[in-house]
Amino acid sequence: MHIGNYLGALKNWVRMIDQYDCIFCIVDYHAITIEYNPADMQRRILNAAAVNIAAGLDPERCIIFVQSYVPEHTELAWILNTVTPMGHLERMTQFKDKSKQHRENINAGLFTYPVLQAADILLYHGEAVPVGEDQVQHIELAREIARKFNMRYGETFPDPVEVLSDAPRIMGLDGKTKMSKSLGNYISLVETPESIWKKLSTAVTDENRKRRTDPGNPDICNLFTLHKYFSRKEQIDRINTVCRTAEIGCIECKKILSDNIVEALAPIRMRYEQLISDPDYLADILHAGAKKCRDIAVNTMTDVKKKMGLR
Repeated sequence: MHIGNYLGALKNWVRMIDQYDCIFCIVDYHAITIEYNPADMQRRILNAAAVNIAAGLDPERCIIFVQSYVPEHTELAWILNTVTPMGHLERMTQFKDKSKQHRENINAGLFTYPVLQAADILLYHGEAVPVGEDQVQHIELAREIARKFNMRYGETFPDPVEVLSDAPRIMGLDGKTKMSKSLGNYISLVETPESIWKKLSTAVTDENRKRRTDPGNPDICNLFTLHKYFSRKEQIDRINTVCRTAEIGCIECKKILSDNIVEALAPIRMRYEQLISDPDYLADILHAGAKKCRDIAVNTMTDVKKKMGLR
């Protein structure tokens, strides 16, 4: 998990715990649509659980589980495939983007990824789905799939609605593409202060500013956007002024941002280190969450199959 995930999704998830009955899923079945090392998968699952909990997803106040622990996810996904038009999937921009990134492994799972995502939501009659703006198209498709199923077999699923955060799209340190681990343009939620500074020190700022004495333009500087989320108002106001008059250089500006990011992430990193050192505790949380979800999922699938004449 990186700060783009944190600002664009995780902070929103934490707020929603007090408003909804929340279920959060570590989507290992989605993860296998791209090539990976099987020996690393369990470590990645526990790492994801630890980061999410450390960032505020309190397992006493919400459900956290692993997708593959509840087989009804893939069972419902197959059923929803039968009401999903191919043309709808062909229009998904995420599929087009992923296909460009993974040209050697353009598989059927990448293509039907949004249907499994719809199953993740509809299996629990999900109504509010917190996502970044890049996933809105998938939630729109989930609504269409729910409506098609309801029209064919009877009222079953609600219309899921996307819930966007205040920071729906965070650009990467290259200033050109969305922050992404696969593109290497990210800052992790649990990186060391030294690593955070190393990455920020080479991050792209206002490309028109070639020298320290050149005036800058915070309006087109990607790092100034991050200041808005991590720096204090007086710092933001000052940087917005003195950057334009070249009274502050990019390195000085980056150092302020680095210190503020380190300070903001310190509690998360500390809690993460505690959690990741106790894998049995994390496993217990994930299995307990899966048990609660299976109770819901089994009831949903019983209803679905009866309406379809499969029971």
